[in-house]
Amino acid sequence: MPDDTTTITVFDAVRALAFIGDLSMGQPTDHSLRTAWLAGKIAEEAGCDADQIEAVRHVALLRWSGCTANAQEFADFLEDDVQGRRALLASPAPRVRQPPIGGPVPDAVLAMADIHCEIAGDIANTLGLSRETEAALRAVFEAYDGSGIPGVLQGNEVPLATYVVALASDLEIFGRLYGIDEALTISRGRADSLYPALLVDASAPHAAAWMKELDAPVAPWAEPTEQPASMLRRMGLELVGDVIDLKLPWMTGYSRSVARLARDCAAQLGLDEAACHRTYKAGLIHGIGRAAVPNAVWNAPEPLPASSLERVRLVPYWTSRAAGQIAGLVAEAEIASFAFERRDGSGYFRGRSGSTMPLEGQIVAAAQQWQSHRTRRPWREEFTQTQALDRMQEDAAAGRFDAEVVTALLACAMPGTSPKPAVQAQGDASLSQRELEVLRCISQGHNTKEVARVLGISPSTVRTHVERLFQKLGCTTRAAATLKAATRGLI
Repeated sequence: MPDDTTTITVFDAVRALAFIGDLSMGQPTDHSLRTAWLAGKIAEEAGCDADQIEAVRHVALLRWSGCTANAQEFADFLEDDVQGRRALLASPAPRVRQPPIGGPVPDAVLAMADIHCEIAGDIANTLGLSRETEAALRAVFEAYDGSGIPGVLQGNEVPLATYVVALASDLEIFGRLYGIDEALTISRGRADSLYPALLVDASAPHAAAWMKELDAPVAPWAEPTEQPASMLRRMGLELVGDVIDLKLPWMTGYSRSVARLARDCAAQLGLDEAACHRTYKAGLIHGIGRAAVPNAVWNAPEPLPASSLERVRLVPYWTSRAAGQIAGLVAEAEIASFAFERRDGSGYFRGRSGSTMPLEGQIVAAAQQWQSHRTRRPWREEFTQTQALDRMQEDAAAGRFDAEVVTALLACAMPGTSPKPAVQAQGDASLSQRELEVLRCISQGHNTKEVARVLGISPSTVRTHVERLFQKLGCTTRAAATLKAATRGLI
């Protein structure tokens, strides 16, 4: 386990993932927190025990944690993955249901649900949360009457926490949008369909009071000191960075790379150990706000139109707003919010310049820019080392970066161009060199034909390797394989 200065509590990790999910769904950054509080109240009224109440709260916080993983598939399906999800949640019609008259569920919808649920369940497992929490997240789109997605569970087969959180989410969203009376009307219309009627009956007499308490100036949800011991364990922040990067296949490993380079640059500049740790953690979370911007914008060639550019400019703002509300990440959130600022005032979101940018923020900004140059996009290949070097030096000469920071950063970045050998976690089934090559390719979003072309093998051979990878990593989707490979140091 890393030193405490480079870790956060499980509770803070869960909150960070909740914020990322809220941004991905086009929701306010307190949506999951409000839903978790409501879910706990509903569970209490339904007679749940303490362990069940704890599980429903955790499910509510992590319910949308799989959203970054299927963002590209969602974008292909609805064009704007963020606003599309927001519209689905705001619709009084049932959100996730099979087509009428027993028609088949579109393959794209099944694929998105599979990716989402597997990632959310794997995250719960990685965080060491309860089996009930993990099971509920893996069944988050199932319905009481069997009409959910994929529709293999119904009634008591679905974990109770799934139902409680679905109802809590409805009350939170519809209560906020349309008022609590309309929220209850919609919920009653979904009783014994999406969730059992007994949960609605137990909630209805208290819903108005709950919403009033939720809307009070002081938020009613629990503080970290009130959490069970399991939530106060410490864990690496890298998981949060890995989940952020799942949003865009071509960004696999991006946050870790920025974090390592920022930390090494800080050390090269002579900053103390605490500052190096802060820049590392800031590098890991600097991209939280990317979840609020649809994939269509990130995949579009530059220069962007003004409307898209404005959304991009808000990325560090959302990072600051989300991470800044987490006790264990306040300092790092402030540093991370400077990731796109420039010393000449041409950056965003503040447009700060010169000495008003903290040194740690300047380091993260320079590390992010180098990694951006060295990362391929759908519309361009990655810049060569020489091209990236030239651009960084041009930026320093123009005053966009501090020359001393760029010099230190290049001293760290240049020797690190050779890929590090993969180190497999203890207990992992051994992967062959070819399987590792296939794993790296699929983690970057390449389809079967593209992997075959890159590696000079047949598509059928690629499919065989992917099947073996899934078996060895214990997963069923490419997104889950990417997350597990990243957390285990395989890519």
